Amino acid sequence: MAARLILNADDFGLTCGINRAIGELNEVGAITSATLMANGVAFDDAVAVAHAHPALGVGCHIVLTDGVPVSHPDSVPSLLGADSRSFRPSLVDFVRALLLGQIREVEIAREALAQIEKLRSAGIAVTHIDTHKHTHLFPAVTRPLLEVCERVGIHAIRNPFEPAWSLALDHGSGLRRAAIRLIGNLRPRFEAQPQIRNGSVRTTDGTVAISATGDLTAGTLAHVLSALPGTGTYELCCHPGYNDRDLDRVTTRLRTHRDVEREALLTQIAHTRSRNDAPELIDYRGVYAAR
Repeated sequence: MAARLILNADDFGLTCGINRAIGELNEVGAITSATLMANGVAFDDAVAVAHAHPALGVGCHIVLTDGVPVSHPDSVPSLLGADSRSFRPSLVDFVRALLLGQIREVEIAREALAQIEKLRSAGIAVTHIDTHKHTHLFPAVTRPLLEVCERVGIHAIRNPFEPAWSLALDHGSGLRRAAIRLIGNLRPRFEAQPQIRNGSVRTTDGTVAISATGDLTAGTLAHVLSALPGTGTYELCCHPGYNDRDLDRVTTRLRTHRDVEREALLTQIAHTRSRNDAPELIDYRGVYAAR
């Protein structure tokens, strides 16, 4: 089987400019999938964009850090920061609390379910889940999320680990690549989860360009796409958008680079589609359609 590639845009629902970019890219075949933030300030606009683009696969971008919960705060206290109303403001804070055993898996499951149900109540057929800042790298997050997927009939989850061939391209900073390699030691525990082993929740062979986040230029994207193996199923994680006034109002480290990624996808995916050895471009429905 020829290689298959999911082109997934994260942060759907964060701003209207991000939503507009995702819709435009899907129309020209440069994005096949997006993950929607249930607590995004532009959630309603994203739902409208999703309904206007039925070819776009829409997953749930589970947010457990940076933002406010969909659940009532009193029902998920271990997920909250010092103000007892919003999530911990940084990934470092979240991971520290997770490793200290301060976060309850039952509350992760409760909040994930609330976010998924918010999408479904808006008429979104959720294709898969992933997590903001890849928090499901950690088994204590993976476990409850997979249990929720199995319970509500979601059949796919992002593989949050970057494959060795993609890391070897040396994109992004050396420090970021070293951290991704270190975290890669958790991959066997992800693959050992019962839902992954028995195929009730499917995943890919890895997610490419995680190390290139913030560095996904046209040249970087071309390098990734040319290095894609001839077989296997992979996801390209990207963050296109418009750097506008709405983006200035939200917390994100990716600002001007969202324009760069949008332009890179427009040029490089069109070029890739024209190749004789082009991968099949799918969304997560293609991962589990042959179950």
